[in-house]
Amino acid sequence: MHGDTLTHDLFAEIVKIPLIDPHSHIDPHRPTAKSLDDLLGYHYYTELAHSAGLPKTALAAEVPARNRVAAILGHMDRFDNTAQYAWFIDIARTYLGFQGNRVNAGDAEFLFEAAERTFAQPNWEEQVLRQSNIEKVFLTNDFDDPLTGFDTNRYVPCLRTDDLVFHLQKQAVRDRLARATGIEIGAAADLRRALASLFSHFVSHGAKACAISLPPNFSPAAVSDNDLSAALGDAAGSELLSRGVFWLLAECCQEFKLPFDLMAGVNRRVYCEGVFQGQDLFDQRTSLIQYAELFNAFPQVPFCISVLSSAQNQELASYSWIFPNVVTSGHWWYSNIPVYIENDLRGRLQAVPKTKQIGYYSDMYKLEFGLPKYNMYRRILAKVLANDFVRSGMTDEAGAVALARQILRDNIRRIFDV
Repeated sequence: MHGDTLTHDLFAEIVKIPLIDPHSHIDPHRPTAKSLDDLLGYHYYTELAHSAGLPKTALAAEVPARNRVAAILGHMDRFDNTAQYAWFIDIARTYLGFQGNRVNAGDAEFLFEAAERTFAQPNWEEQVLRQSNIEKVFLTNDFDDPLTGFDTNRYVPCLRTDDLVFHLQKQAVRDRLARATGIEIGAAADLRRALASLFSHFVSHGAKACAISLPPNFSPAAVSDNDLSAALGDAAGSELLSRGVFWLLAECCQEFKLPFDLMAGVNRRVYCEGVFQGQDLFDQRTSLIQYAELFNAFPQVPFCISVLSSAQNQELASYSWIFPNVVTSGHWWYSNIPVYIENDLRGRLQAVPKTKQIGYYSDMYKLEFGLPKYNMYRRILAKVLANDFVRSGMTDEAGAVALARQILRDNIRRIFDV
C-alpha cells in the first residue's frame, strides 16, 4: 500500500462522521461571519499580525473594516508558516473562491468583496454547517443569558461560570445575579438558592454542561457556610469566596447531572499591551494535583479537562487513566497546533480508555472556522490511526474509523447526554 493511501482513506471516512462540537464561542443570534473583518478579527490573526509588527492602532474599532483587513493581510506573509494561516487559506479556497497559492495584501479587495457576497446568502448558515458536517454546537453562555431566540437543539447552552467564581465580590456581578434569579446575596444560603436557580434555568433550556477557565494558582476546596457568608461580606475574602463558590457549582453539577468543563492554567493579562483577547498565556506551575480533592469528592460528576500546555498532557492522560470521572478534552488554545495535537493525541490514545476522550472542539467564534479547524484535527487523527493502530496490527480500517467516531461523536453524546 502506498504510504499515504491508508491515511487518505481513513480521512475520507472520518469526514463523514457528523460532529458535535462540545465547546465554542458562537453567538447563536449571529453564528456566521458578515464580513471578512469578522474572520480576521479572530484573536489568532490580530495576535500574529501584531506580534509580527502590525501596530495595535491599525486594529482599533474606529478603523474602517476594509483597512483593518488590508492591514492584517499585508502582514500575513510574515506568518504564512503558521497553522492559523492554513485555516484561513482553507476558508478562502472553500468559501470565497480564492485560487492563488499565497494570500497577500493584493488580495484584500477581492476577498473582502467575495466575503460580503458569499456571507449575505440567506442559507449561508446551513451551507457552512453542512460543509463542515457539524450537527450541534455547544455555546459559552453568561450566567444571566435568557437563552431565548435560538434553536437550543442545534446551539446547545453551556453555563459559563468565571464571573461567579472570580468576580462575585463586584457589586455589578451581584446585581446581575440578583436580576437573573430574583435573589439578593447576603449569606451562603442565598448563594446556594441563587446557583440552584441558575442551574434550573439552564437545564430547562437544554443546557448540557457547566464550564470555567481557571488560573494556575487556583485550588478548589470545600468552604463552610459560616466562612462563605463571612467572605461574601469581606472585600478581602475573595480567594476564600472563589473556592467556596466553585465548590457549590460542583455540588450543583452533581445535583443537576451536568458535566463540569475545567479549562486549567490560563494566566490573564500577561502581555498588558496585547491586542483584544491577545494578552493571556499559560503557566507551567499548574498541576492537576490542585484538583485531586475535587475529583475525589464528586465521583459522579464528569470533569472534562482541557490544559493549555502540551507539556501537561501526560499529567492529564495519567489522571484520566486513574480517575473514572476525569475526561481528556480537546486541544486548547496554545496546544491547538498540529505538532502538539499529534503528540498529545497519540499519548491519550495509547494511555486513556477510549470511552473517556473528547477528541476535539473548535473554540470558534464564527461557524466558518469549523471546517478548517476540524479538518486539521481529522487529518492528524487519520495519520495517527493509520500508523499507530492499523499498520501496527492493533485494528483494521473499520476499527480505526470506529475509534474516530468514538472520540469525535459517541463519547460526547454519552457524556453530555445529547
